Amino acid sequence: MYSPDGSSFAVVLSDYTINVYVTSNWERTWILCGHSYTITGIAYSPNGDRIVSGSRDCTVRVWDVVTGDCLYIFIGHTDWVRAVAYSPQGNVVASRSDDITIRLWDVETGDCRSTLSGYGFIYDMTFSPNGDNIAFSSSDDCRVLVRDVLSGECQSILIGHNSLFTSITYSVQGDLICHDGGGVVGVWEVEAGAYRHVLEFYGTLVLSPKGNQFAMLRGNEIELWDMATGECIRRLSIDGKGFSSVAYSPQGDQIISSGMHDMAVRLWDVESGECRQTMTGHASSVSRVLFSPKGDCFASVSYDRMVRLWNVGSRASRKISNRHNGGVTGLSYSPKRNQIASSSSDSTIRLWDAETGVCSHTLSGHTEAVWKILYSPQEDELVSCSSDMTVRLWDAEDGVCRFIFIGHTGSINDAVFSPQGNQVASASGDMTVRLWNVETGECQHVLTGDAGMWVIKYSPQGNQIASAGGTGTMNLWDVETGACQHTLIAHAGGIRGMEYSPDGNQLASASEDTTVRLWDVKTGMCSPIFIGHQAEVIRVVYSPRGDQFASATRHDRTVRLWDLESGECRHTLVGHKNGICAIAYSPGGNLIASWSDYGEARLFDVKTGDCRWTLNYDKSADLGGSTLSHNFVWMSPEADSFITADLAGSVRAWEVVEEGNRFRIRMRWGLTNSQLVLEETCVQDVQGLSDLNRRLLKQRGATGEPNLRLRDASKKAMSMVSVVSKLKSSSSSATKTLN
Repeated sequence: MYSPDGSSFAVVLSDYTINVYVTSNWERTWILCGHSYTITGIAYSPNGDRIVSGSRDCTVRVWDVVTGDCLYIFIGHTDWVRAVAYSPQGNVVASRSDDITIRLWDVETGDCRSTLSGYGFIYDMTFSPNGDNIAFSSSDDCRVLVRDVLSGECQSILIGHNSLFTSITYSVQGDLICHDGGGVVGVWEVEAGAYRHVLEFYGTLVLSPKGNQFAMLRGNEIELWDMATGECIRRLSIDGKGFSSVAYSPQGDQIISSGMHDMAVRLWDVESGECRQTMTGHASSVSRVLFSPKGDCFASVSYDRMVRLWNVGSRASRKISNRHNGGVTGLSYSPKRNQIASSSSDSTIRLWDAETGVCSHTLSGHTEAVWKILYSPQEDELVSCSSDMTVRLWDAEDGVCRFIFIGHTGSINDAVFSPQGNQVASASGDMTVRLWNVETGECQHVLTGDAGMWVIKYSPQGNQIASAGGTGTMNLWDVETGACQHTLIAHAGGIRGMEYSPDGNQLASASEDTTVRLWDVKTGMCSPIFIGHQAEVIRVVYSPRGDQFASATRHDRTVRLWDLESGECRHTLVGHKNGICAIAYSPGGNLIASWSDYGEARLFDVKTGDCRWTLNYDKSADLGGSTLSHNFVWMSPEADSFITADLAGSVRAWEVVEEGNRFRIRMRWGLTNSQLVLEETCVQDVQGLSDLNRRLLKQRGATGEPNLRLRDASKKAMSMVSVVSKLKSSSSSATKTLN
């Protein structure tokens, strides 16, 4: 959304934040963070110095665009806030909620002036052009009511329709345009309380700035209608392609539209109906388009999670959202470097400072999705594997690619370092495992199985490697000679996970046949078979002490803890609403974490089986049911911090604080769209901050002042020596919480 004067641009993100940009140079000035659930609507004040936001967390917040501060939190709604709006004078904010009320808030005092209720579910609301009245549609009796903003008295009731009005808006002349969502648009003369026109229509309606016409999306056409006569004056179409959104220029002489299927944005002349420009660049359908207030550029928002800015008269665009443009498929943590590596379906790898969340390197080279990233035992190198049929070895210090291992003829599903770090093993859909020398880059052995290889594991001693795939067969190989020691007809379904015991004597396998089996690696004999899951088992991990192991399934959404000595299931951990893709014991073994592709995390007490903490994101990204993602990593031996990632591209670092029998877990920092969000942080020891980044840190709750500012403008990227985390005694004292 543009500010009224076009000087700033606000974008709502799925991580519950609002990002504000200055349009002169498109530099991000603020990350407005405070809502705890999905933001459903925002609006600029008439002079553009404030933003109001409504959320599913039932609150309304007013933000200062200049300072980035949250000025007010309006509390009173008891259900989702669906929409917010500023009055034309800017002195009143209206909020519409699923609690079937509209609340009018005084912007200067923060008081709730009035609550409009008793009309059933309210579908839409709009202020009159002079701001004296507010109109809204009710579900009770298919009416539109117009009420006085100051007194709350009913000014008009528009009756005469047989179905609900789902959308209403005022024209400049003061007429109400009402759409019932079922094929009828009504134009009302408010003072007379009578219809001027009734039009049959299916689709989206947009009013021109002058109020003399409106555009309708009807099937594969854009229809332009005259407000005075109620006649269709022009139809716009391109080879039968459908449209998803439309917007008028501020002058009303041009229209932009987005294609429903061709991912293109088009600029039309209203007078002639000709298409002047066709802009391409989005990788998915475009959901919304809008002009800047000056009409010299426009923005398009796409399901490819990118906002593009276009100049009128130019087909070139500029991206303002830059990040992992795909889901995070893998995570790895380096304690020595205090560094996080993330791999993504966007073909890149990123290295992050674990303390600050600052991205130090973006590793590019793979041409398709990167499925896994892993640090070497010495933590000086990284290995990655990709759908592009290559394995790459990277320097962890500078991000330079040292070797590209080429030889596989299928997508590579897994890659691991040997315990000594001198060798890399890779497993591919071409039915082979290849062993690579990390010093020379040469392939030492090619191990051939009977099906595509999904997963590989080195034994703790590094003398044996296990491989498995889709047939249920498991092979144990001698690393030195490349000879197959055992071929185990292990399961009746594909094997999704394997894990050696800490002493290396046993190997656990998890299968699509819903079982977990333990194998003696010397004899190849199967000992117990663990039965209990109701769906394919995709993960198995040993506890640090080796006295138990955990298994997880995607489809029955459970984690089971098994006792190795008795073979019994100690606990069945339930509660996930989505399929589980990763599990991990804490370093001390007293906790186990489970994680789903959709951003749902749970932390369980291993001894009691109780759930100590849950986290739910409002995410919907998916990678087609891949079970290869590793999106949860513990960071410290004390089990007081961990990292999570999801298939929407977000990476977050968390801290665990034990309080008696409970845990309190807070986010240390979060990275969504490469936008850093810091929590409860001191900047006293930070060096090399630009003025913008200093203000960003303080706006996000940091305290203190940096002891050195950047002098070289070319070094505007944030570089930190250290960031000291601390709890503020009163981080929210400056925010007024109002009922």
